[in-house]
Amino acid sequence: MNALGTPQNPFKLLDLFSGIGGFSLGLERTGGFKTVAFCEIEEFPRRVLAKHWPEVPCYHDIRELTGERLAADGIAVDAICGGFPCQDISIAGQGAGLEGDRSVLWYEYARLIGELRPRYVIVENVSALLHRGLDAVLGCLASLGFDAEWHCIPASAVGAPHERDRIWIVAYTYNGQRVEPFGHVCARRDAAGGGGEALANTDEGDRHRRDGALQMGRLPIAREVANDGYARRAQWGAEPAVGRVAHGVSHRVDRVGSLGNAVVPQIPELIGNAIIAAHRQMELAA
Repeated sequence: MNALGTPQNPFKLLDLFSGIGGFSLGLERTGGFKTVAFCEIEEFPRRVLAKHWPEVPCYHDIRELTGERLAADGIAVDAICGGFPCQDISIAGQGAGLEGDRSVLWYEYARLIGELRPRYVIVENVSALLHRGLDAVLGCLASLGFDAEWHCIPASAVGAPHERDRIWIVAYTYNGQRVEPFGHVCARRDAAGGGGEALANTDEGDRHRRDGALQMGRLPIAREVANDGYARRAQWGAEPAVGRVAHGVSHRVDRVGSLGNAVVPQIPELIGNAIIAAHRQMELAA
């Protein structure tokens, strides 16, 4: 039998809040992930996804998507990825956090995790999540039986000419073995007992979040990136090389907005390769 996470037997991926597909592009580059469904509500990104993944279904609204619907459509899922809306978390917003009108959709993401029970979950958001809701996100994951690790990785760490600092969370079902896809323990929490109360809700969790994610999170992952050769890649432009005018450029506002919302694919690629390596190591140890 082919091992899971290989080109012959890739992780079946559900891509939520898909945008123009940056998450799927990066994860599929590893050869160990294959997108089986998207979920995106905006029309222009949906058209981009249809162009590049014409055979992959794209569901419209995460609030209407259920595990039962996916099963009825013959779609099984091993992994879920997605960057849920950041408007209420970003420092540019009003600071409503996970209770805001947009960022509250995290709880729909968590609902699907509970319904689908994937092996791995990858979550992305702005780095302000560290102090505007990380404890609640980790609490949801812990209550569902998932352990989690997180790090802040800026786009500049993979060669981009801009910072775009983001938090990346990798969660997995806890079975007595630690997956450790990031390869080090700068900022992580254990799935806690007692009704799933997250470590992040405690003083120790606050220390992990502050000392680990804020101070140490960037350095080890930056070294790993350099060792993998990503940082040695040629730099690219921050946006398409078209004139800075709207006239005569089809969907320019949509294109620039979609790029601004997209993840840099090199980071999901890096994380996907780390998950595959950690998964294989765990299987060998089993």
